[in-house]
Amino acid sequence: MRQPLRWPWLDFDVDDVLAPAIAVRVDVTETRAEVREHWHRKAQLVFALGGGVTCRVPGGLWMVPPHCGVWIPGRMEHSNIATANARIFFVYIEPGAADLPDRCCTLSISPLLRELIVELSDCAPDDARGDFLGRVLLAELPRMPIQQLHLPISAEPRLRRIAEALADEPADRSTLAEWAKRVALSESSLARLVVQETGLTFGRWRQQLHLIVALRELASGASVQRVSGDLGYESVTAFITMFKKALGKPPAKYLNDMQAGGSGFVA
Repeated sequence: MRQPLRWPWLDFDVDDVLAPAIAVRVDVTETRAEVREHWHRKAQLVFALGGGVTCRVPGGLWMVPPHCGVWIPGRMEHSNIATANARIFFVYIEPGAADLPDRCCTLSISPLLRELIVELSDCAPDDARGDFLGRVLLAELPRMPIQQLHLPISAEPRLRRIAEALADEPADRSTLAEWAKRVALSESSLARLVVQETGLTFGRWRQQLHLIVALRELASGASVQRVSGDLGYESVTAFITMFKKALGKPPAKYLNDMQAGGSGFVA
């Protein structure tokens, strides 16, 4: 049964609004905010103008760094966690109103689209100007590049256990053999299971988690030095090297380019 979408910042159910696109602005306080698992008829774009948002959907964890958005198709279960002091926007879109994927993905947000979202959030759901802005937004959104900023999470209980443990303690540098022992598998069996369930090797899978955590923390204002230490890297240089190899740019430049409206890394 669908949970009604009546969060503290909304006094209406978005599924009752027939406009092609509406936007809602949420300013998070000094502590992080969480919207627990739910779904709605409309598709949703989760966009961060400041701070970061992590979206959990069946089979994956998606990071919303500043000036990116996560696309969530309609009727898909999901939850959202925003960092402290985040400025986020939820854009709700009628099914079939735009040519967008039927799967979750992270989209770059251009300066034009960013301003459209901000302006649309100031319009009432039945506002004529909002209807016009929404239609322009829906024409621009399918043109945005897709970014690879998600962590595949399997329903397989042993892998979910490892994923949750690493999310709670990302600095844990236990080897594949040590993790295998904890979940009562041989090292080779766990290695095969990770590839089979996620399409990534164990090392690449853990690195992807580190990238998601790093982007979330950097977006909330943490220093590169602090993030490097929190993730268990022996040096800041080692962390920057990993980041640059994975996303094509060092952390500072990556975030600066995203904030300037650049497309960042596109796979």
